[in-house]
Amino acid sequence: MNGKRPLGEFLQKRRSQVRPDDVGLPTYGERRRVPGLRREELALLAGVSSSYYTRLEQGHSSNASPEVLDAIARALDLDDADRLHLHDLAVAQRRPAKPRRVPPEQVAASVRQLVSALTDVPVVVLGRRCDVLAWNRTGHLLFAGHLDPESPDRPAERPNMAELVFCDGHTRDLYADWQQKARDVVGTLRLAAGRNPDDPKMASLVGQLLLRSHEFESLWADHRVRASPVAVYTMRHHLVGSIEVTQQTLQAESDQRIVMVTAAPGSASAHALALLSRTAHSLPAPHIPIPTADQVPR
Repeated sequence: MNGKRPLGEFLQKRRSQVRPDDVGLPTYGERRRVPGLRREELALLAGVSSSYYTRLEQGHSSNASPEVLDAIARALDLDDADRLHLHDLAVAQRRPAKPRRVPPEQVAASVRQLVSALTDVPVVVLGRRCDVLAWNRTGHLLFAGHLDPESPDRPAERPNMAELVFCDGHTRDLYADWQQKARDVVGTLRLAAGRNPDDPKMASLVGQLLLRSHEFESLWADHRVRASPVAVYTMRHHLVGSIEVTQQTLQAESDQRIVMVTAAPGSASAHALALLSRTAHSLPAPHIPIPTADQVPR
């Protein structure tokens, strides 16, 4: 997203993270000038010529076959999400960049029906760039009760979950392990950026986050991707205190994701979510008070 070759950057970063002894290569106690594997070592493991791999990493070759990419993925010990990302980047490199106008994302009627039907479960619908496209009352109160609940209906004012996690103090305090949440958000955004290399709004979002957050810059440079449909977080909510929740993500059409939040049946966290749901349906969200730091239950 910064004008360089994303495929080469990804390969170089992954290569630097593999130690020779992890893949059965001898080091003979030598002092290595580069972290991780050398290009020729990775090429040997992948079964391709060193010159070919070098051209691929430097962006001088754009015709890598799926079989070659899979061989490189095996040599790098990539997981399924990394492997998918590698193929996406290779496809993007084969075609010239053509920034295109992207219309505002729309939520399908069937998805809106699902969000409306799940009244007691916090639900948020996220677009390909982590924009909040819709939420139910409980989802709004759990994630962003300090924001206008109708903002997702106005494309120009939609909250963006990545921006909230990195640039909004309320959201940052919401997660006990903020670093884990930050890594998950960046990893998801990395996958989406690889699938949508010509999306100018994606490029703009990433550029803004790079400027506004040194933590985002550091995580983005690591080239980690994540595609886990289930994640467990401890959240510290200003109304119900500390709760352990499971966020489950369902894939909808057009790269949209439906995020639903649950807790273990019968647990204190489940009771807390039930209380949050009752509160969300009894009070207009904009008028729910946000307590000061010394009033937050621990």
